[in-house]
Amino acid sequence: MVKINGEDVAADGRMLLDYLQEAGYVPARIAVERNGEIVPRATYDSVRFAAGDVVEIVSFVGGG
Repeated sequence: MVKINGEDVAADGRMLLDYLQEAGYVPARIAVERNGEIVPRATYDSVRFAAGDVVEIVSFVGGG
């Protein structure tokens, strides 16, 4: 299991970019932290989730 934004998700072995797209995230509008480190956007397609990963996905919201 992978903990994503506080929820246990059966995403072991999945690629980060695949998960983001399937979950409806727009990669250009988010930041991803994995196990306490920011994941560079350019590597989203090469990062594979492993059991026990802790992931936080933050969406940017504009306003004024």
